[in-house]
Amino acid sequence: MFVNNPNIKLPEDPNTIVWKYMDLSKFLDILISGKMFMSRSDKFEDQYEGTFSEPTFEEIKKISENNPKFLDYYKSHRENVVISSWHTNEYESFAMWQIFTKNNEGLAIQSTIGRLKEALNAERSFEQYIGEVNYIDYKKEHIPFDDAFFPFLFKRKSFQYENEIRIISDVSANKIAIDNGLKIDVDINKLIEKIYIHPKSENWYKKLVIEVVSKLGFNFSVEKSDLESDILI
Repeated sequence: MFVNNPNIKLPEDPNTIVWKYMDLSKFLDILISGKMFMSRSDKFEDQYEGTFSEPTFEEIKKISENNPKFLDYYKSHRENVVISSWHTNEYESFAMWQIFTKNNEGLAIQSTIGRLKEALNAERSFEQYIGEVNYIDYKKEHIPFDDAFFPFLFKRKSFQYENEIRIISDVSANKIAIDNGLKIDVDINKLIEKIYIHPKSENWYKKLVIEVVSKLGFNFSVEKSDLESDILI
């Protein structure tokens, strides 16, 4: 279920548009299972996930001199935090198509902040929070640590193009061991507003996606990417 945390920054407008780019197999897994995958934070490609900037780390080291468990907690905490990443943008992103899809196939889920909140209420075992990622200079800028989620809501400036919103959950209290990640229940009809098909895909691919969505009993619209609209000249 979605839980509001006043410490976590989030766009105020519930109609803020968010996107998730993926291949067809991951999309089908969501539709068939009714669940969304959240990746364990220390399994991301970026090794800095859930860590601190240099100024913050120096501060934590001083605190840990008299309390070693303080630093140990932050190190082990990464194994208990799971994340689902979304891209904030009013429009499609050419860069996101390039990074997250292959072979001119794939699709993008279009949703909104408000829809994400509603969709997450289908999950009853794990609490989810939604937060905006801050992009900073890890050599110079400070990451606050008065909230356990803050290390997971900051990234290096090199990733600023991601313009990321994160669904984030801490499973520590559930006392479970997670491997690569965790699947949580979601309301698919709330989660998905529209589906956009890869701009370079063939017509048969769009027809396939439409047919699969229909046979599984969903009625959200499926559209070809706007990046491949007809040229006016």
